[in-house]
Amino acid sequence: MIPATFTKRDNSLLGSWWWTMDRWTLGAIFAIIGLGVLLSFAASPPVAERLNLGTFFFVKRHLIMVIPTVLMIVGISLLSPRQIRRLAVLLYGVGIGLLIMTLLSGAEIKGARRWLMIGSLSIQSSEFIKPAFTILVAWMLAEKYRNPPFPGLLISLSLLGLLVLLLLLQPDLGMTLVVVSTWIGQLFIAGMPLLWMGFLAASGIIGLCGAYFLFPHVSRRIDQFLDPSSGDPRHDLYQVHQSLEAFKNGGFFGKGPGEGIIKRHVPDAHADFVFSVAGEEFGLIVCLILVGLFAFVVVRSLLRAMQTSSAFVIMATAGLAIQFGLQAFVNMASALHLIPTKGMTMPFISYGGSSLIALGMGMGMLLSLTRRRHGLTEVL
Repeated sequence: MIPATFTKRDNSLLGSWWWTMDRWTLGAIFAIIGLGVLLSFAASPPVAERLNLGTFFFVKRHLIMVIPTVLMIVGISLLSPRQIRRLAVLLYGVGIGLLIMTLLSGAEIKGARRWLMIGSLSIQSSEFIKPAFTILVAWMLAEKYRNPPFPGLLISLSLLGLLVLLLLLQPDLGMTLVVVSTWIGQLFIAGMPLLWMGFLAASGIIGLCGAYFLFPHVSRRIDQFLDPSSGDPRHDLYQVHQSLEAFKNGGFFGKGPGEGIIKRHVPDAHADFVFSVAGEEFGLIVCLILVGLFAFVVVRSLLRAMQTSSAFVIMATAGLAIQFGLQAFVNMASALHLIPTKGMTMPFISYGGSSLIALGMGMGMLLSLTRRRHGLTEVL
């Protein structure tokens, strides 16, 4: 066991890491990953069989990607805040390049170009740029906090504008909303005047109205959400209806592992609607445990960040936590039909290759920034 291996007097890299790490958050993240593996066994086999890929095709790929994800979490959490910033610069630059490549030569699926095919591996470039963008925004806002003449807000707005432009060209409105919401949250924590926050909120509403009229798939999903009778229940609303039926069938304790029906009929049961599989087979209790774990990571990280005097650490940690929680909320709310359906994975739970590794990077950054450090040299 790790606690028995490292003592508080251990000055080695791993020993120092263990005793400065927020082990509760680390444990919660690993618990979510473990539940993701369990739900992969529950949800993936029928989908794989329907596609003639072999019963455990998606399970094996999920397990393979979990290994580098865990290594990414631990490896990046060993870095200092200064190294995290350097990594963010590299990831943002590479991510922008990959987004451009995706627009030029990416695979078009359901009318959108969001995936770049490299051999048999599909990469969603936006997943990697999300945590990097959050770190860079925190860096710029912290520099402005420390040196008011520094154009940190303008630089962060430029970083946001470039990223949003490339996302909307795909188009990927859901990812755009997550990125913009995270940015606004960081501005609020940085002390942005309420008048400006009101202006940003109004701009967001105007932007959503514009998306409704510019993107047919957005208007269709919103119309179907507001008026379910406007869509074809056999096609447009099929997955949503099946999802709600799955939660109803599951009740408090579920029908039992392997006894669910939704995964046999819903194409995205292993990805966007994996929460429905959890509800049907394991019941409300397990769903609430999942919600509790996500909430614990977010709240615990925010509380941990507030105990430091570094503006950069506070804003970066808050941004990463908001991003993580918002992605989980969008996935679960879509499955419960609380918001219009949006193809967004549940962090560490849904099947996904590149998204798992990207989430591992983000959580590694969060764990690095929330470590107990003494002395300003490690924070600056």
